[in-house]
Amino acid sequence: MSETSKFSEQAATELLMASNLLVRRLRLEGSGLESLTWTQVAVMHRLETEPMTIADLARSESIKPQSMGATVAILEEGGFVERKPHPSDGRQFLFALTASGEEMRRASTAAKRAWLARAIEELGPDDRAALFAAINVLRELSEK
Repeated sequence: MSETSKFSEQAATELLMASNLLVRRLRLEGSGLESLTWTQVAVMHRLETEPMTIADLARSESIKPQSMGATVAILEEGGFVERKPHPSDGRQFLFALTASGEEMRRASTAAKRAWLARAIEELGPDDRAALFAAINVLRELSEK
């Protein structure tokens, strides 16, 4: 294995660990509202753009429809999503965010952004500059 390959492997390992920690922290910061789980927040995020069926939501989150049904039922009981008739398939329902669900998503996003902004402010000037430089590289990596 070449030195470049060894470096790339090590960088990949470190980046995975760091990004997993950051994602976990953002989940914690954003999902503490109303005791929503990460999956519930993810479902609400998916429903921001358009109503979806249980099957569509399950596929998008790579979980079984039965598990998604339980997740959506909790959100429905909490008043965060509502069930609507499917326009072309009378056997199915579409689920959409309610006004309360939209507000919860906005609050969750705001909590994550506020925590991250505070954490960035606590970095030294060199670390902030390195972070800003890395953002474009991370974006480019995510598009490959």
